[in-house]
Amino acid sequence: MKDWFGLVARLVTGGVWIVAGALKLPHPDESVRAVRAYDLLPEAIVPAVGHLLPVLEVVIGLCLVLGVVVRGTSVVSALLFVAFIIGIASAWARGMSIDCGCFGGGGEIPDAAAKYPGEIARDVGLLALSLWLVVRPASRLALENVLFPTSTTDDTDDDIPDDEGSLHGAEEDLAQDR
Repeated sequence: MKDWFGLVARLVTGGVWIVAGALKLPHPDESVRAVRAYDLLPEAIVPAVGHLLPVLEVVIGLCLVLGVVVRGTSVVSALLFVAFIIGIASAWARGMSIDCGCFGGGGEIPDAAAKYPGEIARDVGLLALSLWLVVRPASRLALENVLFPTSTTDDTDDDIPDDEGSLHGAEEDLAQDR
């Protein structure tokens, strides 16, 4: 069951990253404007962050959806969500009214502060899914399972109950916990 939840966590989080990055890629000027609007980074690095962030988001999303380098990608995903939560909370605390720029756009907009709680809640949920994948990166339908198999057992025997007390079941449990 845990590895099915991991699949859902990978697909949801990865899908959000792909959509967020893909919507920003054709409009790098908007992405730079969104980063600048938070007024948190030195101006010298704002253009680089604004241009590189959408690419990073798409790469993270693809790795998660495909199930490659899941633990490492999930660490980066979690760190980005923490940064985004801090950024939105900071804008809210400073009385700023800016579009989060999460899915394109960015900059000052009226009544943006009303959206901050929902944006923070969304990012907290995605952070939780990312942290799950840091702790339990193994999941169903992951390319890692094909590239780096951890067990020589055939997955077709999942429906056959293991003998109680057998080492075979314990070995599978240990492999799944890795």
